[in-house]
Amino acid sequence: MTSQPLNQGTGPGTITPDGCAVDYYAMLTPNGEPEFVHAAIPEAASILELGSGAGRITHPLLALGHEVVAVDESPEMLAHIKGAETVRSPIQALSLPRKFDVVLLMSFVIETADDELRRAFLRTCRDHVADDGCVILQRKLPEWYDTVAVVERVVEDGHVMRLTHVERPEPHLLNATMEYTVGDRRWTHTFVSRRLEDDFLASELDAAGLTMSGFLADDRGWVRAVPQVG
Repeated sequence: MTSQPLNQGTGPGTITPDGCAVDYYAMLTPNGEPEFVHAAIPEAASILELGSGAGRITHPLLALGHEVVAVDESPEMLAHIKGAETVRSPIQALSLPRKFDVVLLMSFVIETADDELRRAFLRTCRDHVADDGCVILQRKLPEWYDTVAVVERVVEDGHVMRLTHVERPEPHLLNATMEYTVGDRRWTHTFVSRRLEDDFLASELDAAGLTMSGFLADDRGWVRAVPQVG
């Protein structure tokens, strides 16, 4: 799927090429994700975090005893990260001279509607995971694509999140706009994402030299894959 429009963003401050607002992302705090990942991997595992953003997950993983290399294409995002090695690069173009115990791709990045880009992301994961390591991906449940609708919720301290637009141009695609308001600042992020059914994702992983080995929880939102060796 290469004909869909690129993700877009609006609002104050720097907006990254994929539509994310740096000032907004720098405000975000983790919601249990670092501890969840930590419990699923070896102690002191080396982690390659792809699409790290401003370090919302990076910093807690460091505090939990992991070595983290944080990768993002936005220098403004990476400027917020402290204590970890940072690499400025698009995920699909990354080429580091080492492999990691864990390659982490969160924030539903894998659900890009661009099939070739997704496959490039997965090849990057395979190229950088150790033979005895694993890749951890975060996705929305396939069923979410059928039920998601316009909604508003207050997160904390008056921070308001709104899903203001939902369109389904094809059965497996979602075109949506999120709106984030903090005080008098407002950002929007419009994106197109693809439903990743289990069988489809397994085949995409296989094509990249990875094997889906299970889920980190019963809800199937966190996918674990291991490299095919030999």
